[in-house]
Amino acid sequence: MKRQIIALMTTALLALTVTGCSGSSEPSGSPAASGTATGLTLQQVQDAGVLKVGTEGTYKPFSFHEGGTGPLTGFDVEIVTAVAQKLGVEPQFEETQFDGIFAGLEAGRFDVIANQISITPAREATYEFSKPYTVSTGVVVTQAGNTDITSFEDLKGKSTAQSLTSNWYQLTKDAGANVQAVEGWAQAITLLKQGRVDATVNDKLTYLDSQTTKQDDGIKIAAETAEKSLSAMAFRKGSGDLVEAVDKALDELSADGTLSKISEKYFGADVTK
Repeated sequence: MKRQIIALMTTALLALTVTGCSGSSEPSGSPAASGTATGLTLQQVQDAGVLKVGTEGTYKPFSFHEGGTGPLTGFDVEIVTAVAQKLGVEPQFEETQFDGIFAGLEAGRFDVIANQISITPAREATYEFSKPYTVSTGVVVTQAGNTDITSFEDLKGKSTAQSLTSNWYQLTKDAGANVQAVEGWAQAITLLKQGRVDATVNDKLTYLDSQTTKQDDGIKIAAETAEKSLSAMAFRKGSGDLVEAVDKALDELSADGTLSKISEKYFGADVTK
């Protein structure tokens, strides 16, 4: 989870219905001479009657098919659906692999990306972002009875289980930990509970999702970063009017408790603030 680049630590880290729904309307943004579609206005989206959303569909719990073959659902899917309703249009989902999701946005295949896109300076230079609707941190997870680790500094000389391709690997190495390579969260937790490592470091959303799926009283969050990762919807440049309308919708959904309700459903906590 959370395997796209995130923006948790500004220097150490730069750091988810209907499948392929085909509508009769053309893409709202017309391709520019360079091959990149233009920005959008709220009126253009409302005239089309749909908000075309780029998402993976394979990124649980953010964007996935229930049971593998069921309807498209997830945290991001429900939030962008609620936003579309506020705009008076229907969401139309276009599923794509993450590696091609920004290219799809630029080409006008869809109007917005809703897929746990972290806000980074590099991305802000190229795209417009809504207000964040997901706020997360990095966390150190230990056995529930561990009292030796209460901060990232305490990882020095300790053993952790990490994927060697993740941002967390470098963070734990920088903290002085001895890293044991694993394939992912499930394997890391297995080694932790067996006492073969002292801790594992990951995104807080990963921990919350795991605990919501299957409560495990044998592990706990021992420490978390002060820096936060902010995820938002991404738009093409020149979509300021549409972004403002989406921000207004997000404010209303926050005020009436909708965002909190969706968050509690998937994470057992409000991760939208």
